[in-house]
Amino acid sequence: MWYFARELCVNATKNRKLLGLWNRPAAFMSTLLINQPQYTWLKELGLREENEGVYNGSWGGQGEIPAPKRGEIVRQIGDALREKIQVLGNLVSLEMGKILVEGVGEVQEYVDICDYAVGLSRMIGGPILPSERPGHALIEQWNPVGLVGIITAFNFPVAVYGWNNAIAMIAGNVCLWKGAPTTSLISVAVTKIIAKVLEDNKLPGAICSLTCGGADIGTAMAKDERVNLLSFTGSTQVGKQVALMVQERFGRSLLELGGNNAIIAFEDADLSLVVPSALFAAVGTAGQRCTTARRLFLHENIHDDVVNRLKKAYAQIRIGNPWDPNVLYGPLHTKQAVSMFLGAVEEAKKEGGTVVCGGKVMDRPGNYVEPTIVTGLAHDASIAHTETFAPILYVFKFKTEEEVFAWNNEVKQGLSSSIFTKDLGRIFRWLGPKGSDCGIVNVNIPTSGAEIGGAFGGEKHTGGGRESGSDAWKQYMRRSTCTINYSKDLPLAQGIKFQ
Repeated sequence: MWYFARELCVNATKNRKLLGLWNRPAAFMSTLLINQPQYTWLKELGLREENEGVYNGSWGGQGEIPAPKRGEIVRQIGDALREKIQVLGNLVSLEMGKILVEGVGEVQEYVDICDYAVGLSRMIGGPILPSERPGHALIEQWNPVGLVGIITAFNFPVAVYGWNNAIAMIAGNVCLWKGAPTTSLISVAVTKIIAKVLEDNKLPGAICSLTCGGADIGTAMAKDERVNLLSFTGSTQVGKQVALMVQERFGRSLLELGGNNAIIAFEDADLSLVVPSALFAAVGTAGQRCTTARRLFLHENIHDDVVNRLKKAYAQIRIGNPWDPNVLYGPLHTKQAVSMFLGAVEEAKKEGGTVVCGGKVMDRPGNYVEPTIVTGLAHDASIAHTETFAPILYVFKFKTEEEVFAWNNEVKQGLSSSIFTKDLGRIFRWLGPKGSDCGIVNVNIPTSGAEIGGAFGGEKHTGGGRESGSDAWKQYMRRSTCTINYSKDLPLAQGIKFQ
């Protein structure tokens, strides 16, 4: 619907820069990346030495834009992202640390969800239901919720915003985005691209506003009653706090939290699929995906063989500068992540685990750690039940289908899960009520790499939210059940007579 009003601004925009460039010493200005020759491409994204923290444009306007017209705007946003896909991918790789092909792929994900949303803009609707009263029609009407607050994490600084933003826009909402403090340049660059498309269509860029900051900003968004829906992606610990703050004001939240994902390989599994799948799921993005495989359950008859194959595969991982197209594995995002990695490795040793591969910080500049495999832990070891955002894979032996399905489900998180088998009966038991309790349940593919057409999200401590495809659009809208009497009588439901 896109009704615009000044009240939608959360402690709104300042039309001036917080600090003038003249207040910055020349030495400081020369150290900024954008002023260094190898990073001048940042200017292609409209970035400057000083970038406003919130959309700095004209507020106001009113009216109603039909859903297919909103879809056309989203289509143009997708095209604008396509034009900048390589340079945006470079920035994702630079600021987040993932390898370049993943950075470009993440922007492609936003482009794809824009394409998906365009089609969806002509399909949103509720059912016409049979009324028990003659001369009456019973229908469902879906309307925008209003203002959608979107808080995203560092590991997918473009794609997760895209999942929320594109669907929220075609649903008729306006958005306020708070990205991770450590990936703020990406947030600013994406917002500038969207704002230009909106303004080229004579719409306020403020439809998609941005605020940069830390936990204090997130808290303000969670507590503000003007934020009709708050979508939060991050840790389970912070997600609990967000959920409580939003629920306290009877607001709506969409939570995408932690994952402690497992791959299960049975003795009939195709090992030519198991090994590369486990490698990609455990090591991709240096273990910093919410869908990263952190537990690998191997049938006792194939355990040793698979572990040996994985050790050989790990030894061949090309590690280095994430901008190098030949590199498959880059650094962790922060020094804090390195500390958490080391702490988890030591705890695994204390609990009886054996490090068969990796386990150390690499002797090179940057936050590089060795991709790590740990064997010998009990399936219920506390460290194996703790999500560590790092490339550590815990490997376990199992004997029976019943026990390993239970082990998959015994952790508090319920995001992604995979089995490898050729047994058709087992596949359908895995998909059924006695199988995986996760939101993403895979067969013969890794735990990561979800497609946009399916709803993305998980159960239990993962938060229960769903983003992207299927009917996830319903979370960005409010439903009204509408009864229309087109007769001259007034019959009551359930045959009640009131005379």
